[in-house]
Parts: sequence; C-alpha cells; structure tokens
Amino acid sequence: MKELVLDLPTFAFVVSTRAALGVGIGLLIADRIPADRRRAIGGALLAMGAATTIPAAMSVARSIRRRARRGPGRIEQDDRLVGATRLARKGDDEF
Repeated sequence: MKELVLDLPTFAFVVSTRAALGVGIGLLIADRIPADRRRAIGGALLAMGAATTIPAAMSVARSIRRRARRGPGRIEQDDRLVGATRLARKGDDEF
C-alpha cells in the first residue's frame, strides 16, 4: 500500500475543496431550499470545488513526488543537528 504524507495546510485544502464540491452537488439535488436560491448557492459551491480540483491534485502529486525522491524508508536528517553532542540517557548504558 502506498503511503501519502501531506502537511496540514495541504490536507485542509484538499478536504475543503472536496467538501465544497459535495455540498454543492447536494444542494443542487435537495428540495428543502427554494429553487432559485438553491441553484445559486449550489452552483457557486460546485464551481468552486471543481475549479480547485486541479490545484488540489497538483499539490497531492507534488507530495507524492517529494516522498519518492527521498526514497521509501529513508531516514530524514536535520542539518541543524549534524555534529551536535548527544548526552547519555537512562537506558543507554552498555552491558
């Protein structure tokens, strides 16, 4: 199974665009709101969700490429910590 790691802003963007698209479709189908109002709100949400589909897909694809470039299972390294002294912790004693 592939693993997809998204940062919080990207994840929120993707979720909100999918939600707007779903709510727009739901409003267009529903019968509880007057038809002219329902069509205006539903059409706007549907258009916004559809228009943001491409940027959302591009950000997810960028995240997949970024992950593939690092390689699966590769340990990340923080350059700020290279050469830092690591003090012994409880349990680090050799037997």
